[in-house]
Amino acid sequence: MSEPYVAIRVVMMPADTNPHGTIFGGVILSNIDMAGAIAARREVHLRGGNPRASFVTVALNRVEFKQPVLVGDVVSFNTTVGRIGRTSITINVDVVAERGAETIDVTTAEAVFVGVDLSTPDRKPVVLLNQTPGSGESGA
Repeated sequence: MSEPYVAIRVVMMPADTNPHGTIFGGVILSNIDMAGAIAARREVHLRGGNPRASFVTVALNRVEFKQPVLVGDVVSFNTTVGRIGRTSITINVDVVAERGAETIDVTTAEAVFVGVDLSTPDRKPVVLLNQTPGSGESGA
């Protein structure tokens, strides 16, 4: 699989806080979804995959909020590929907050995307990579 990739880096702002003064979990989830889609597209492109593939979210699995995120934190959404199937790709997202000199592991998640062709009206899944038998990659 590919090297880890920082898909997004965001400064958390006051508008994203909940009544407890920390960043809403939904803001983190939204950025996880965006980071995963960016990483999926990048990975398929780097492997010479289907240029018509656009990515839609199928699932956000095993999301674990470990620590709160605060206003002013610089939050990085670090991605790695978990697995690539015929039409789907699983991206692991590790969320890290920089708070001054401190680096805090705040959230982990697994995001699953399916490649679809948006130029067709039915938007059915498309094959992501030209796979050869015995390539070791399997899946949906």
